Amino acid sequence: MRAVAVKRFGAEPELLQVPTPEPGPGELLVRVAYAALNPVDRQMADGAVDGRAAHEFPLVLGVDFAGRVEAVGTGKNRFRVGDPVFGQAMRPPVGAGTFAEYVAVPQDGPITVVPDGLDMRTAAMLPTAGMTAAQLLAVTALRTGQSLLVIGAAGGVGCCLTQLAAARGVQVVAVVRGDERRLMSGLGADVTVDSTAEDVAGAVRGVRPDGVDAVADLVSDGPGSFTGYAGLVRPGGLAVATRFAAGSVTLEGGAEAVGFRLHASSTLLDALAAAAADGELQTPVDAELPLEKAPEALARSRVEGARGKTVFAL
Repeated sequence: MRAVAVKRFGAEPELLQVPTPEPGPGELLVRVAYAALNPVDRQMADGAVDGRAAHEFPLVLGVDFAGRVEAVGTGKNRFRVGDPVFGQAMRPPVGAGTFAEYVAVPQDGPITVVPDGLDMRTAAMLPTAGMTAAQLLAVTALRTGQSLLVIGAAGGVGCCLTQLAAARGVQVVAVVRGDERRLMSGLGADVTVDSTAEDVAGAVRGVRPDGVDAVADLVSDGPGSFTGYAGLVRPGGLAVATRFAAGSVTLEGGAEAVGFRLHASSTLLDALAAAAADGELQTPVDAELPLEKAPEALARSRVEGARGKTVFAL
């Protein structure tokens, strides 16, 4: 089958021919219709799991997918051949990813049926971004009238988080770049701050002089920039980082710094799918590309970041 993979950590992703996986006991084989791009895909290619998790080469990239069940393995299985499904591929070892024509996944993992009213392309973009956003909002425990500063708001997670927070009555301050302001305003952001043209700290203090109630930092990969953003939290507030930037950071005024870790589940996927099917949750598409363009998309995302979601059609 065709797949986009790396032959070693740090190598450029390329389109390869690899064996089609076989579903083991309690697994299902899915013919992938769409796969979505996430920052973690670049991190995997660069070696984020080296020394941390079992992996295999060629390492097929990709985590999110939507498609139809092609076959089921032996033993108990809640899915049937032909079922439209979507979710995250979490099968060890790392390297059996979704940027491929087929993927084998555990039936009891973060995977569920695509509901009526939801197309497969949208479903493929929901798992990582949607579940991360929903759990970030749960971690902050924000209530109506409180405020959330979102750093890197125009990516997949930020777009979902902005909508979920706004629906709860939370004031969202979205840090964007240039023309992303229109996108985020349309998704419910109360205030947008252009980091390419404004002083972020000054702009945030202008609307929240006493500090925001929480910060969700989706882009910082080190404590330096994260600490700067976290300093905009009010005393007793919360600053959450998704890329291990929180580390051992200590904040003043009783504010708390937290590193985020996703706990994926099919139950959470069902809730997100229902919201998307009802039109309550949008997943803006940056680009829809054929699988062979995935290496170029990965390289571009490393330089430009994300605006909405990039999805690959197979």
